[in-house]
Amino acid sequence: MRLHHLIAAAAVGLAAIAATPLATRRPSAVRALEVVEYPIPRAGAFPHDPAVSADGIVWYTDQANSFIGRLDPTTGTITDYPTPTPNSGPHGIVVAADGFVWYTAQAGGRLGRVDPKTGQITEFPLPDSARRPHTPLAFGGRIWFTDQNNSTYGVLDPKTGAVRVYPTTSPHALPYGFVAAPDGALWIALFGVNKLARVDPATGASREFPLPDPAARPRRLQVARDGTVWYTDYARGFLGALDPKTGAVREWKSPSDRAGPYGITMGTDGRIWYDEARTNSMIAFDPVSAKTETVHIPTGQAIVRNITTDSTRHRIWLALSGTGRIGRIELGRP
Repeated sequence: MRLHHLIAAAAVGLAAIAATPLATRRPSAVRALEVVEYPIPRAGAFPHDPAVSADGIVWYTDQANSFIGRLDPTTGTITDYPTPTPNSGPHGIVVAADGFVWYTAQAGGRLGRVDPKTGQITEFPLPDSARRPHTPLAFGGRIWFTDQNNSTYGVLDPKTGAVRVYPTTSPHALPYGFVAAPDGALWIALFGVNKLARVDPATGASREFPLPDPAARPRRLQVARDGTVWYTDYARGFLGALDPKTGAVREWKSPSDRAGPYGITMGTDGRIWYDEARTNSMIAFDPVSAKTETVHIPTGQAIVRNITTDSTRHRIWLALSGTGRIGRIELGRP
């Protein structure tokens, strides 16, 4: 369907404040991995998701205040922009190939596009069947998204405003994380059931892959270069890996008994990085040796909901939702 989009100019520089990073260092002869924190100056900030642009700028959603934030890691300066729709509850965020920043306005039933040069925001309304957009994915010049609350996923054509929405096979599927694979397929973590779904972007059709344990609840996922789909099993406290060619699943228990694995990303050090939301820790998993390394987050109750990798600068960025901060881990060159 064709939708009229709403355009609004966001006020630039509403909170251009230098945020001083906090660091906790552990003395060692070898460089220790650590989380450096950038406090967000806006009161009550709730950063949900981070995204990194080609120039190294970190963008994030402030879900509680309905702002889109911009962090310059070089200076520590944070600038945020209000969403045109008040109380829109921006949730997920992604940077498209053309540099524009897209977010899901979960409480406003919209997708938003930020011009990184001007801070101007354009919003695209969604139909009722996708009125609670969750995770965005920029792919092939279009913006895909999941809607956990309606158990649907959809795609927007920014050129026309047309939106197509697809239902999952179960009203309890709760599609959550959404990523693209090297072979051009799209993958969704179905958080309400023990399944992952592979989407054909040409048709929108999906094929579901069941996980062995009925209690498994995959929350977010990433796809490696070899096609392996890595996912966090939030309910059971496991890291899992699916081979799409055979359907075979391997899994490894997270270090803590009360882990709550949540966000996940592929590190430039060859390891799979994910967070234990319930232990305030980041976990680095070596897929060759199956060994893990734990990196603790300095400020307690961070509750990391999503993470992303800056492959150019060998960094991982974290949205520290519980403490109103953005976190950074320097991996160093491999």
